[in-house]
Amino acid sequence: MKRVGWIFFFVLIFNSPFSILHSQTVEPVPYGDMDQWIVRRIKESGVIGGNTKLLYELGPRDTIEGAVAYTNQGSSPWASSNVLAKVAGVVKTNTSVFPEQRGDGWCARLETRFESVKVMGLIDIEVIAAGSLFFGEMIEPIKGTKNPMAMLNSGIAFDKKPKALIFDYKLKLAPEPNRTRSTGFSRKSTVEGKDEAVAILLLQKRWEDKEGNIYAKRVGTMVRRFTEDTDWVNGDSYPILYGDISQDSAYQPYMKIQDEDRYALNSKGKNVLVKEIGWAEEGDEPTHILLQFASSHGGAYIGSPGNTFWVDNVKLSY
Repeated sequence: MKRVGWIFFFVLIFNSPFSILHSQTVEPVPYGDMDQWIVRRIKESGVIGGNTKLLYELGPRDTIEGAVAYTNQGSSPWASSNVLAKVAGVVKTNTSVFPEQRGDGWCARLETRFESVKVMGLIDIEVIAAGSLFFGEMIEPIKGTKNPMAMLNSGIAFDKKPKALIFDYKLKLAPEPNRTRSTGFSRKSTVEGKDEAVAILLLQKRWEDKEGNIYAKRVGTMVRRFTEDTDWVNGDSYPILYGDISQDSAYQPYMKIQDEDRYALNSKGKNVLVKEIGWAEEGDEPTHILLQFASSHGGAYIGSPGNTFWVDNVKLSY
């Protein structure tokens, strides 16, 4: 009977949802419930129609009037692809991230769409803009379409090692088998491969040299691409892999070092390329976290209009 009792005890411990062996701490990301939004009301220049457009940012509820550069409010870590541009004195906006009601609260709707500039009734520029939410800052006003990643201050200070990223999502993909590239200053072209939504979480150990160059090693990696339409999936959890994962069975080419060029402000106030030079050593601690959700995966000006990615309740587990 005593042996049976011990067996029963161990079975109970290993299978209990409250077991220490299976316990985890879940922490909501600031503003990750997507319930608080700032509304920006911006009147575009008369030469392109003079319409008043609404831009949305994650932060404490507020309304901002006028074509003023946005900086993160209320200690919000989030920036978005909703931007104010001023090119040759012309005020133009883009909105590809929207709040959408979900039950008693709100979620974020990220859309890939064409954004066009019309002058005197003619289309002068048409670009593809993907919806994106990310940790960092957008450096406004945008002054052109050249090297768009250099307009982002990517990542925020962070020194923890979470086990997983948790969030709710819904997805509707455009039906086209290939994507479109449209920068506004060259002819549209076709990019092979169906468009996908993406969630990215990277942990980096960064440092700066005396010339102001920023270097990084990759401490943690989580990249997930979404390839099928789905209704709401709640509380999905995606593990963060640590160290050199190039030989891990879960490794994909898009998880590679320097998978894309990212920029950050150095101590001199200049936005410079973050040179990711390798995998961190075992035991290295991160200094920064990069978290991004996007409705298209191919980079700037590439995507399939109609791709829509809904995101809600973003959390980290430890």
